[in-house]
Amino acid sequence: QVQLVELGGGLVQPGGSLRLSCAASGSIFSISDMGWYRQAPGKQRELVASISSRFSTNYANSVKGRFTISRDNAKNTVYLQMNSLKPEDTAVYYCNAALGSLTSWGQGTQVTVSS
Repeated sequence: QVQLVELGGGLVQPGGSLRLSCAASGSIFSISDMGWYRQAPGKQRELVASISSRFSTNYANSVKGRFTISRDNAKNTVYLQMNSLKPEDTAVYYCNAALGSLTSWGQGTQVTVSS
């Protein structure tokens, strides 16, 4: 199982930027598909962006053109660069690792977009 630790959340004004990082333990990071999810109060957890082991990316329509997911296999880390943040981006953001039937979640990091 992969252990995941997210960093980089915080409070930012609308229009601002944040970069989240997710450091993974274990030797299977490079062959795992990675994703960022978020969950706002009273809402279901939703996929924000994903990047496969072959670096193919996928984004939710609500973040296309504003967020960028990337990975550095040498550092066992996946990133989420978030630009032009909106109040509706406020949520707890979770990192996910998936390999076949195995899936792991981080503890989450709070992102709050407010003036």
